[in-house]
Amino acid sequence: MEGKLLILAAVIALCNCEIFFEDTFEDGEAWEKRWVQSTHKELAQRGKFALTAGKFYGDAEKDKGIQTSESARFYQLSAKIEKPFSNEGKKLVLQYTVKHEQNIDCGGGYIKLFPADIDPTTMHGDTPYYIMFGPDICGPGTKKVHVIFNYKDKNHLVKKDIRCKDDEYTHLYTLIINADNSYEVKIDGEKADSGKLEDDFDFLAPKKIPDPEASKPKDWVDEAKVVDPTSEKPEDWDKEPELIADPEAKKPEDWDDEEDGEWEAAQINNPKFKGEWKAKMIDNPAYKGEWVHPEIDNPEHKPDDAIYKYDNIGHIGFEIWQVKAGTIYDNILVTDSEEEAAAHAKKYFEETVAPEKKSKETIDEAERKKEEEERAKEKPDDTKEKDAPAGDEEEGDDEEEDDADTPEATEAAEDKVEGEEEPKKDEL
Repeated sequence: MEGKLLILAAVIALCNCEIFFEDTFEDGEAWEKRWVQSTHKELAQRGKFALTAGKFYGDAEKDKGIQTSESARFYQLSAKIEKPFSNEGKKLVLQYTVKHEQNIDCGGGYIKLFPADIDPTTMHGDTPYYIMFGPDICGPGTKKVHVIFNYKDKNHLVKKDIRCKDDEYTHLYTLIINADNSYEVKIDGEKADSGKLEDDFDFLAPKKIPDPEASKPKDWVDEAKVVDPTSEKPEDWDKEPELIADPEAKKPEDWDDEEDGEWEAAQINNPKFKGEWKAKMIDNPAYKGEWVHPEIDNPEHKPDDAIYKYDNIGHIGFEIWQVKAGTIYDNILVTDSEEEAAAHAKKYFEETVAPEKKSKETIDEAERKKEEEERAKEKPDDTKEKDAPAGDEEEGDDEEEDDADTPEATEAAEDKVEGEEEPKKDEL
């Protein structure tokens, strides 16, 4: 009975969830009616999105998403959330898939949630947003998941370094914000990081600050080691020079002192040289340890139980720059239920992972074979030379050359020249 009640409770929880926005791009070109291209950038700088499943996929239709199609372009695209909402007192789950099919070298892959009052036709990089979330890659040094929240009109980046995926396959990114001011980041359904908003972001002034009235005492000793007063430098310490003449060096036999100057042996490191003398260090008997500045409660700190809350979420979109285009975005979901997000991921992501990988491997194998065939065609055909009897062709040439050198051959050639008639003028 208890088990049935738990199942019933789970079903009720799932049924009570709300989906604020969802787009899987399965209705063909109709997506262009839902998404608005910003005209903020000049036409030559704007990148176009194209509907495609890419070069490899698990399902040709279900895996279609919008792909950045032009390199070195700005992409500014947004869609309206028909019913603007607040996440007060409940979860907020933002989830979508990213496929860097082009093996991206530098470009963003993140998504944004905007207030309801933005103008989508002029949306740009400085347009206020509530949340920015997703992968960002640029060279070997930047491969991170951005988690940025706006708090009191200021954007705050998570202080942790959350690594993103950087291969060519589709990956699922999920951000969960809880009403208790905690958050969690998942990649491919697995926890990547989590924490408290107050701890991992600089939303609030610190709870404690150094006491402005306190200072380190003048007689405080924080030197752990001191010179041993009994340590003295030995009298013969500097007796040996740092460099000496190489004892194995010999004057070259052809050395001329008048022309080459006086010969000197090369210098080498002196094994007896002791280097710079340093006095022995001992523990400082007066050492008191590192001085710690006393702290007091920060009068500027004001607790806030509603850091997580946004009251007017009304648009979702992409505002990114890509050097190398080819990223595919798909399976976008905004909901208040982790269970709904997990079910959505199972249907649109998990079931296509293995087929997509197999498709990629098949294509790679076909390309490998094609390259091998092309390389084979480029190689010279030397089979005839290998099959011919060794030296036959060369011997024949030698006989002809020998015949041409005989007196008889020379005389015959001269007779032929003498017997030829000169051409008549009218034939010229």
